Amino acid sequence: MSLHIETPLLASRPLSLASGLDIWLKLDALQPSGSFKLRGIGAACQAYAQQGKRRFISSSGGNAGIAVAYAGRCLGLAVTVVVPETTTERAKQLIRQEHAEVIVHGKAWHEANALALSMLGEDDAYIHPFDDPLLWQGHASMIDEVAAKGFSPDAVVVAVGGGGLLSGVCEGLARNGWGQVPVFAVETAGAASLAAAMAQRQLIALETVNTVATSLAAKQVCQRAFQWSQARPVYSHVVSDQAALDACEQFLLDQRILVEPACGAALALAYAPTAALKQYQKVLVIVCGGVTATLDQIRQWRAAC
Repeated sequence: MSLHIETPLLASRPLSLASGLDIWLKLDALQPSGSFKLRGIGAACQAYAQQGKRRFISSSGGNAGIAVAYAGRCLGLAVTVVVPETTTERAKQLIRQEHAEVIVHGKAWHEANALALSMLGEDDAYIHPFDDPLLWQGHASMIDEVAAKGFSPDAVVVAVGGGGLLSGVCEGLARNGWGQVPVFAVETAGAASLAAAMAQRQLIALETVNTVATSLAAKQVCQRAFQWSQARPVYSHVVSDQAALDACEQFLLDQRILVEPACGAALALAYAPTAALKQYQKVLVIVCGGVTATLDQIRQWRAAC
Protein backbone atom coordinates (compact mmCIF):
# COMPACT_ATOMS: atom_id res chain seq x y z
CA MET A 1 0.00 0.00 0.00
CA SER A 2 1.35 3.44 -0.91
CA LEU A 3 2.19 5.98 1.77
CA HIS A 4 0.68 8.89 -0.15
CA ILE A 5 -3.04 9.50 -0.67
CA GLU A 6 -5.03 10.37 -3.79
CA THR A 7 -5.56 14.12 -3.61
CA PRO A 8 -8.55 16.14 -4.84
CA LEU A 9 -8.78 17.57 -8.33
CA LEU A 10 -10.76 20.78 -7.93
CA ALA A 11 -12.12 23.35 -10.35
CA SER A 12 -11.25 26.76 -8.89
CA ARG A 13 -13.88 29.42 -9.45
CA PRO A 14 -11.78 32.22 -7.84
CA LEU A 15 -8.67 31.52 -9.92
CA SER A 16 -10.74 31.03 -13.07
CA LEU A 17 -12.39 34.43 -12.58
CA ALA A 18 -9.04 36.08 -11.85
CA SER A 19 -7.29 34.57 -14.87
CA GLY A 20 -10.05 34.31 -17.43
CA LEU A 21 -9.09 30.67 -17.87
CA ASP A 22 -10.56 27.39 -16.68
CA ILE A 23 -8.24 26.69 -13.72
CA TRP A 24 -8.11 23.27 -12.08
CA LEU A 25 -6.08 22.48 -8.97
CA LYS A 26 -4.32 19.25 -8.05
CA LEU A 27 -4.21 19.69 -4.28
CA ASP A 28 -1.08 17.85 -3.21
CA ALA A 29 -0.75 20.25 -0.30
CA LEU A 30 -3.18 17.82 1.37
CA GLN A 31 -0.72 14.91 1.44
CA PRO A 32 -0.11 13.56 4.99
CA SER A 33 3.39 15.08 5.04
CA GLY A 34 2.12 18.40 3.67
CA SER A 35 3.54 18.29 0.15
CA PHE A 36 3.77 16.31 -3.09
CA LYS A 37 7.19 15.05 -1.98
CA LEU A 38 5.59 12.08 -0.23
CA ARG A 39 4.61 10.50 -3.55
CA GLY A 40 8.12 9.84 -4.80
CA ILE A 41 9.90 9.74 -1.47
CA GLY A 42 7.37 7.30 -0.05
CA ALA A 43 7.84 5.01 -3.05
CA ALA A 44 11.63 5.21 -2.75
CA CYS A 45 11.58 4.51 0.98
CA GLN A 46 9.34 1.48 0.48
CA ALA A 47 11.65 0.16 -2.24
CA TYR A 48 14.73 0.53 -0.05
CA ALA A 49 12.94 -1.02 2.94
CA GLN A 50 12.17 -4.08 0.82
CA GLN A 51 15.89 -4.30 0.04
CA GLY A 52 16.61 -4.60 3.76
CA LYS A 53 17.83 -1.08 4.50
CA ARG A 54 17.59 -0.11 8.17
CA ARG A 55 17.95 3.68 8.09
CA PHE A 56 17.13 6.51 5.71
CA ILE A 57 19.52 9.44 5.39
CA SER A 58 18.48 12.57 3.52
CA SER A 59 19.31 16.24 3.17
CA SER A 60 16.60 18.85 3.00
CA GLY A 61 15.59 22.23 4.30
CA GLY A 62 11.96 21.30 4.53
CA ASN A 63 9.40 19.28 2.58
CA ALA A 64 11.61 16.40 1.44
CA GLY A 65 13.01 15.91 4.94
CA ILE A 66 9.53 15.88 6.42
CA ALA A 67 8.40 13.33 3.82
CA VAL A 68 11.37 11.03 4.55
CA ALA A 69 10.73 11.32 8.28
CA TYR A 70 7.03 10.50 7.81
CA ALA A 71 7.83 7.51 5.59
CA GLY A 72 10.41 6.23 8.05
CA ARG A 73 7.98 6.39 10.94
CA CYS A 74 5.30 4.59 8.93
CA LEU A 75 7.80 1.87 7.94
CA GLY A 76 9.32 1.58 11.41
CA LEU A 77 12.82 2.60 10.28
CA ALA A 78 15.24 5.20 11.63
CA VAL A 79 15.69 8.48 9.78
CA THR A 80 18.44 11.11 9.85
CA VAL A 81 17.90 14.40 8.01
CA VAL A 82 20.75 16.87 7.52
CA VAL A 83 19.45 20.42 7.11
CA PRO A 84 21.29 23.66 6.30
CA GLU A 85 21.48 26.55 8.76
CA THR A 86 18.77 28.42 6.82
CA THR A 87 16.15 25.81 7.75
CA THR A 88 13.35 27.25 9.87
CA GLU A 89 12.67 26.09 13.40
CA ARG A 90 9.21 25.01 12.27
CA ALA A 91 10.67 22.73 9.60
CA LYS A 92 13.06 21.15 12.09
CA GLN A 93 10.21 20.69 14.55
CA LEU A 94 8.08 18.94 11.94
CA ILE A 95 10.92 16.56 11.07
CA ARG A 96 11.55 15.75 14.73
CA GLN A 97 7.80 15.31 15.23
CA GLU A 98 8.12 12.18 13.09
CA HIS A 99 10.80 10.84 15.48
CA ALA A 100 13.63 11.57 13.04
CA GLU A 101 17.09 12.86 13.94
CA VAL A 102 17.91 16.37 12.68
CA ILE A 103 21.51 17.49 12.09
CA VAL A 104 22.19 21.12 11.16
CA HIS A 105 25.18 21.61 8.88
CA GLY A 106 26.28 24.15 6.30
CA LYS A 107 24.95 27.43 4.99
CA ALA A 108 23.23 25.90 1.96
CA TRP A 109 21.67 22.62 0.86
CA HIS A 110 24.68 21.37 -1.09
CA GLU A 111 26.80 21.52 2.09
CA ALA A 112 24.18 19.65 4.10
CA ASN A 113 23.94 17.11 1.30
CA ALA A 114 27.70 16.48 1.31
CA LEU A 115 27.56 15.60 5.01
CA ALA A 116 24.55 13.33 4.49
CA LEU A 117 26.40 11.38 1.80
CA SER A 118 29.47 11.01 4.02
CA MET A 119 27.36 9.38 6.74
CA LEU A 120 26.09 6.47 4.66
CA GLY A 121 26.70 3.00 6.03
CA GLU A 122 26.03 -0.45 4.59
CA ASP A 123 22.52 -0.64 6.02
CA ASP A 124 21.58 2.94 5.09
CA ALA A 125 19.65 4.24 2.10
CA TYR A 126 20.26 7.74 0.79
CA ILE A 127 17.04 9.55 -0.15
CA HIS A 128 17.74 12.39 -2.56
CA PRO A 129 15.21 15.24 -2.33
CA PHE A 130 14.70 15.53 -6.10
CA ASP A 131 17.19 13.61 -8.29
CA ASP A 132 16.18 9.93 -8.37
CA PRO A 133 14.12 7.97 -10.95
CA LEU A 134 12.15 6.39 -8.10
CA LEU A 135 10.99 9.86 -7.08
CA TRP A 136 9.95 10.86 -10.59
CA GLN A 137 7.94 7.66 -11.02
CA GLY A 138 6.17 8.33 -7.75
CA HIS A 139 5.47 11.98 -8.50
CA ALA A 140 4.01 10.99 -11.88
CA SER A 141 1.14 9.32 -10.03
CA MET A 142 -0.52 12.70 -9.59
CA ILE A 143 -0.99 12.88 -13.37
CA ASP A 144 -2.28 9.30 -13.36
CA GLU A 145 -4.95 10.42 -10.89
CA VAL A 146 -5.92 13.37 -13.07
CA ALA A 147 -6.27 11.09 -16.09
CA ALA A 148 -8.34 8.61 -14.10
CA LYS A 149 -10.81 11.42 -13.35
CA GLY A 150 -11.36 11.91 -17.08
CA PHE A 151 -9.92 15.43 -17.06
CA SER A 152 -7.59 16.32 -19.93
CA PRO A 153 -5.62 19.57 -19.43
CA ASP A 154 -4.58 21.92 -22.21
CA ALA A 155 -1.56 23.04 -20.14
CA VAL A 156 0.04 22.34 -16.75
CA VAL A 157 1.66 24.82 -14.35
CA VAL A 158 4.33 23.63 -11.90
CA ALA A 159 6.87 25.23 -9.59
CA VAL A 160 10.51 24.26 -10.17
CA GLY A 161 13.33 23.99 -7.64
CA GLY A 162 15.60 21.00 -8.15
CA GLY A 163 13.32 19.69 -10.89
CA GLY A 164 11.92 16.57 -9.24
CA LEU A 165 8.31 17.70 -9.58
CA LEU A 166 8.82 18.84 -13.18
CA SER A 167 10.42 15.48 -14.03
CA GLY A 168 7.56 13.58 -12.42
CA VAL A 169 4.86 15.65 -14.10
CA CYS A 170 6.50 15.26 -17.52
CA GLU A 171 6.81 11.50 -16.99
CA GLY A 172 3.17 11.32 -15.95
CA LEU A 173 2.05 13.28 -18.99
CA ALA A 174 4.10 11.05 -21.29
CA ARG A 175 2.77 7.79 -19.90
CA ASN A 176 -0.82 9.02 -20.18
CA GLY A 177 -0.47 10.00 -23.83
CA TRP A 178 -0.19 13.74 -23.13
CA GLY A 179 3.37 14.19 -24.32
CA GLN A 180 2.54 17.37 -26.23
CA VAL A 181 0.64 19.09 -23.41
CA PRO A 182 2.78 22.14 -22.56
CA VAL A 183 4.21 22.58 -19.08
CA PHE A 184 4.78 26.06 -17.66
CA ALA A 185 7.74 25.80 -15.28
CA VAL A 186 7.75 28.63 -12.73
CA GLU A 187 10.71 29.79 -10.62
CA THR A 188 11.43 32.78 -8.43
CA ALA A 189 13.92 35.34 -9.69
CA GLY A 190 16.57 34.51 -7.10
CA ALA A 191 16.65 30.80 -7.92
CA ALA A 192 15.88 30.52 -11.62
CA SER A 193 18.31 27.71 -12.46
CA LEU A 194 16.06 26.07 -15.06
CA ALA A 195 15.47 29.39 -16.83
CA ALA A 196 19.23 29.93 -16.99
CA ALA A 197 19.85 26.43 -18.31
CA MET A 198 17.13 26.76 -20.95
CA ALA A 199 18.48 30.15 -22.06
CA GLN A 200 21.97 28.72 -22.55
CA ARG A 201 20.73 25.32 -23.76
CA GLN A 202 23.00 23.53 -21.32
CA LEU A 203 22.87 22.48 -17.69
CA ILE A 204 24.50 25.17 -15.55
CA ALA A 205 24.77 26.03 -11.87
CA LEU A 206 23.92 29.44 -10.46
CA GLU A 207 26.65 31.14 -8.46
CA THR A 208 24.22 32.05 -5.69
CA VAL A 209 20.54 31.66 -4.84
CA ASN A 210 18.52 34.30 -3.01
CA THR A 211 14.79 33.79 -2.54
CA VAL A 212 12.23 33.46 0.24
CA ALA A 213 10.99 30.39 -1.64
CA THR A 214 13.63 28.22 0.00
CA SER A 215 12.14 25.02 -1.45
CA LEU A 216 13.13 26.33 -4.88
CA ALA A 217 16.65 27.30 -3.83
CA ALA A 218 18.64 24.77 -5.85
CA LYS A 219 21.67 26.12 -7.69
CA GLN A 220 21.14 23.59 -10.47
CA VAL A 221 18.20 21.53 -11.66
CA CYS A 222 18.65 17.81 -12.09
CA GLN A 223 19.77 16.47 -15.45
CA ARG A 224 16.41 14.81 -16.09
CA ALA A 225 14.47 18.07 -15.68
CA PHE A 226 16.75 19.80 -18.17
CA GLN A 227 16.37 16.89 -20.59
CA TRP A 228 12.59 17.18 -20.41
CA SER A 229 12.82 20.92 -21.09
CA GLN A 230 14.65 20.15 -24.34
CA ALA A 231 12.53 17.18 -25.41
CA ARG A 232 8.94 18.40 -24.98
CA PRO A 233 6.98 21.69 -24.75
CA VAL A 234 8.24 23.37 -21.55
CA TYR A 235 7.92 27.13 -21.07
CA SER A 236 10.04 28.84 -18.44
CA HIS A 237 8.52 31.64 -16.39
CA VAL A 238 10.12 33.63 -13.57
CA VAL A 239 8.20 35.56 -10.88
CA SER A 240 9.32 37.81 -8.07
CA ASP A 241 9.30 36.78 -4.42
CA GLN A 242 6.64 39.44 -3.87
CA ALA A 243 4.35 37.90 -6.50
CA ALA A 244 4.78 34.45 -4.95
CA LEU A 245 3.97 35.77 -1.47
CA ASP A 246 0.96 37.72 -2.73
CA ALA A 247 -0.35 34.54 -4.36
CA CYS A 248 0.02 32.63 -1.08
CA GLU A 249 -2.18 35.12 0.77
CA GLN A 250 -4.74 35.33 -2.02
CA PHE A 251 -4.91 31.53 -2.27
CA LEU A 252 -5.53 31.28 1.46
CA LEU A 253 -8.41 33.70 1.08
CA ASP A 254 -9.80 32.01 -2.04
CA GLN A 255 -9.30 28.30 -1.27
CA ARG A 256 -8.69 28.27 2.53
CA ILE A 257 -5.35 26.46 2.08
CA LEU A 258 -2.03 27.89 3.25
CA VAL A 259 0.94 27.07 1.00
CA GLU A 260 4.57 28.13 1.01
CA PRO A 261 6.16 30.67 -1.39
CA ALA A 262 7.52 27.88 -3.63
CA CYS A 263 3.95 26.86 -4.36
CA GLY A 264 2.94 30.50 -4.52
CA ALA A 265 5.25 30.93 -7.49
CA ALA A 266 3.11 28.58 -9.60
CA LEU A 267 -0.09 30.15 -8.29
CA ALA A 268 1.22 33.61 -9.20
CA LEU A 269 1.20 32.62 -12.87
CA ALA A 270 -2.31 31.19 -12.50
CA TYR A 271 -3.61 34.43 -10.99
CA ALA A 272 -1.88 36.59 -13.62
CA PRO A 273 -1.35 34.44 -16.74
CA THR A 274 1.05 35.48 -19.44
CA ALA A 275 0.00 35.81 -23.07
CA ALA A 276 1.59 32.41 -23.67
CA LEU A 277 -0.52 30.72 -21.00
CA LYS A 278 -3.67 32.50 -22.19
CA GLN A 279 -3.46 30.49 -25.41
CA TYR A 280 -4.78 27.52 -23.42
CA GLN A 281 -8.18 27.22 -21.79
CA LYS A 282 -8.11 24.23 -19.38
CA VAL A 283 -5.10 24.77 -17.13
CA LEU A 284 -4.02 22.33 -14.43
CA VAL A 285 -2.05 23.89 -11.56
CA ILE A 286 -0.06 21.60 -9.28
CA VAL A 287 -0.58 22.91 -5.73
CA CYS A 288 2.57 21.29 -4.42
CA GLY A 289 2.13 22.34 -0.79
CA GLY A 290 4.56 23.45 1.86
CA VAL A 291 3.71 22.53 5.42
CA THR A 292 6.51 24.68 6.85
CA ALA A 293 4.78 27.94 5.93
CA THR A 294 3.01 30.13 8.48
CA LEU A 295 0.86 33.16 7.76
CA ASP A 296 2.95 35.35 10.08
CA GLN A 297 6.13 34.34 8.26
CA ILE A 298 4.61 35.06 4.85
CA ARG A 299 3.49 38.50 6.01
CA GLN A 300 6.93 39.24 7.47
CA TRP A 301 8.51 38.33 4.16
CA ARG A 302 6.03 40.49 2.26
CA ALA A 303 6.81 43.46 4.48
CA ALA A 304 10.53 43.00 3.82
CA CYS A 305 10.22 42.73 0.03
